[in-house]
Amino acid sequence: MLRKENTRSYQEFNDDEDDDGDTRCPDYFDDTTEHMEPEEPNDSISPEDDIRGYSPSMRFSKACLKNVFTVVLIFIYLLLTAVAVFLAYQTISEFLEKFNHPVMSVTYKEVDSFSPPGIALYPGKARLLSCRHHYHDYIPPLVDPGKPQEGDCVIDNVTYFGPFTNETEKRALVVRGPSDVRNKELIFMQFSHNETEEDFSAITYMLFAKFSDFTDSANKSKFMRDCERNYSMWTFSGGFRTWVKMSLVRTSGRSNEAVEFRQESAVVKFNDKRPEIDRTNQLFFAVFEWRDPYMQEIRLIVTANPWSSVAILCGVFMALFKAANFAKLTIQWIIKMRKRHLRNKAREMNQVINN
Repeated sequence: MLRKENTRSYQEFNDDEDDDGDTRCPDYFDDTTEHMEPEEPNDSISPEDDIRGYSPSMRFSKACLKNVFTVVLIFIYLLLTAVAVFLAYQTISEFLEKFNHPVMSVTYKEVDSFSPPGIALYPGKARLLSCRHHYHDYIPPLVDPGKPQEGDCVIDNVTYFGPFTNETEKRALVVRGPSDVRNKELIFMQFSHNETEEDFSAITYMLFAKFSDFTDSANKSKFMRDCERNYSMWTFSGGFRTWVKMSLVRTSGRSNEAVEFRQESAVVKFNDKRPEIDRTNQLFFAVFEWRDPYMQEIRLIVTANPWSSVAILCGVFMALFKAANFAKLTIQWIIKMRKRHLRNKAREMNQVINN
């Protein structure tokens, strides 16, 4: 009689083929091998040894180990799948966060000269006495302060209704500002105000980017109204010399560009040496100058790189696909092993009954 391990191996191979659709009886090969001629006695193995070699306890232990190993693998791949899902969520969240909150990049551009800014002054009842250009931070001593003097500034008058109080008409003196920053060009202006019954007196002013935009504007009143809506207002007081040093900041956003002025001001008291009778007219002095030859440029940069995020997501989705595929194959393998175990158990029961 042939060795039973050969018969069993063939039957197990036949079980694999049964999974593919073979409908032959499982005991087909058992009946065939029973009528075959035995081999030499020295090569045969006793049935007792075969039964001991393939005892039910050993088969159960092997099946148990395989099932435990399979469950552990499934748990590991489920854990990896959860990590991949969390990574995908984190990647998408970080991309949206960076896209909605761009970072600010600040650079300084050195220039020899600036475009002449516009200086809009609102003197009210005060009167402009003089406006002159000077260089190298040198302002000559005052001659006859409080009296009109010759000037060399480019000045334009404009009246308009304010953007916030439409019923209030405003009168502005728009002066062409300094441009030569290398030679420290400055503008020195002098005002007088003959009404001293007020406790405090000041003159309001506003700075905008280019004086040429004002002169080239078809509707200067509308231009000044838009400037007042977009730019800040400052003041300088009477009885002092206010030294204003300007700096230009250009901000580039996602869709538009904005320009604003930053300033540093210093106030020096004016020593009024006029006769007592002339001191009823309060004097105002203002100096406008560029602070340094550097233009500050601020750009909003989106640090989120869509291609890197897409690459990470592709890797995550590939891992999810592999994990799902492995889980599917593992479940199919468990079902197959379960069916094989049931068939082997049924075959052994049939052999016990037949014997």
